[in-house]
Parts: sequence; C-alpha cells; structure tokens
Amino acid sequence: MRTLDMQFIRYMNLFTKVSRVSAKHCFSYNNVLIFVVPRALVSKAIGRDNENLRNLSEILLKRIRIVAEPEEKTQREIKTFIKTIVSPVQFKDITFIEQPQKEITIVADREGRARLIGRGRIRQKEISEILEQYFDIKNVKIA
Repeated sequence: MRTLDMQFIRYMNLFTKVSRVSAKHCFSYNNVLIFVVPRALVSKAIGRDNENLRNLSEILLKRIRIVAEPEEKTQREIKTFIKTIVSPVQFKDITFIEQPQKEITIVADREGRARLIGRGRIRQKEISEILEQYFDIKNVKIA
C-alpha cells in the first residue's frame, strides 16, 4: 500500500496543474522529488524542452525527476525502476531471493555502495521504503 502525507499530496496537485498529467505517486529520494506517472505519459509530463520540469523545480526549489510507473512486478522492471531512481549512481547487479520473504541484494563497487547506503544508512532506508511500497520487497541489502 502506498501512503502519502499532506505535503506529497500538495506536490502531486501542483504537478498535475503544471504538467496536465496526473501523477500516480510521489516520493523523495536523495533530496530529489520523484513523480511516478504512467509510461505513456512520461514525455508529456516532462514537457517540451523540459519546460514542466524546470517550472516545477523553480516553484518548489527542489530537484525533480519523473519516472515511469512499473507495469509489472518482474525482476527486469524492478531493476529498471531502481536504476532510474538511484541514477547517476551505478551498480553492478541485483539478486533476488523470493523465500522466505522477498529480499534483494544490490551489488555495487566501493563508491557506489557508499552512495547507495548513505550517511547513517539514510539512502538504504529510502530505497527499502520505496521498494516495499511498490514491489512488497521486505529487505534490501547493499553489497
């Protein structure tokens, strides 16, 4: 289940007003506000010459990213979703464990691992919350 607090609902309303595309969800990762929209509407949401992104960024005084909503819960979709969210941080691979509870391990080099974990494990917690909401993944490890 995806939950939103009042601030994110306000962000989504503003996003809809500016882009004329209804966002499915909104969350924050690494001080970037990320809006999730249907795959077919990503280019419309971004706007011609990134106009909507620039306008939103100027209004909210935050960095903005628009990502496509995952259509399925396949491993390929999960990898693409994670790659889009954590960009520009690179990682080598993601391994999946289904039993006893859904768990993934993100394999990265030393610098990538440090950036994915973050100070006080804040980035790892953010990734974990996002993946639990979207894919019901209970545990995220970074190796």
